[in-house]
Amino acid sequence: MADLAREAGITVRTLRFYRERKLIPPPRREGRIAWYNEHHLARLRTIGALLERGHTLGGIGELLSAFDTGRDVGELLGLENPLVPPWSEETPVRLTPEELADHFSEDITADNLTASLDIGYLAVDGDEFVHISRRLLDASTELVSRGVPLADVLEAGRQVRVHADALAGIFTTLIRTHVLSEVLARASAGEPPGPHEVDHIAETIEKLRPLSKGVVEAELSMAVDRRVRAELAEWLREQGQAEE
Repeated sequence: MADLAREAGITVRTLRFYRERKLIPPPRREGRIAWYNEHHLARLRTIGALLERGHTLGGIGELLSAFDTGRDVGELLGLENPLVPPWSEETPVRLTPEELADHFSEDITADNLTASLDIGYLAVDGDEFVHISRRLLDASTELVSRGVPLADVLEAGRQVRVHADALAGIFTTLIRTHVLSEVLARASAGEPPGPHEVDHIAETIEKLRPLSKGVVEAELSMAVDRRVRAELAEWLREQGQAEE
């Protein structure tokens, strides 16, 4: 314990306090000897970095506890089926705990971390977080910086996910019914797709990806225009009634 405290630049008393607060995992024990390793030292340096950024020990404890409850990163990134190439072009982002705290500051709470893990935005890989998408991370950070609580951003994300799943169902039904029907029918009959058919599936996904993105972007932009015009018209009517 004295060796670990010296390497971390803290006192043994502080180290004991961190252990009591469960901010570091317990050591490996051999009889009466407790062995600490580089993982414990990295955790202590993370705690020190977060303290320097103004975070409380309570908030740091909530952040670090996510390391013990996060889902497997492979599950998050959808790597369980390499046969079908991914439709998404999103880039995952690796974050240290202090980098995650820099993005969202005091909005890093146990409830928000749990929600992020549950939605699938975050996973834990070793001593780092993995965010599923650079674009979603940047959007969430921008919204929080403009005053939208992270809890509301996550709830909006959860609702968007529901609608996105419905859109995905529409596109996959079209492709399954009209583009890949013969390949899928043979696969259902026990004939696995051959190399040429696998290439055909990959080529289909590659060509249809930009079409689906274009349709969704066009419809969303027009829907926002309609909603803004409707709300503006309603506001003008209310202003006119108030003046009368």
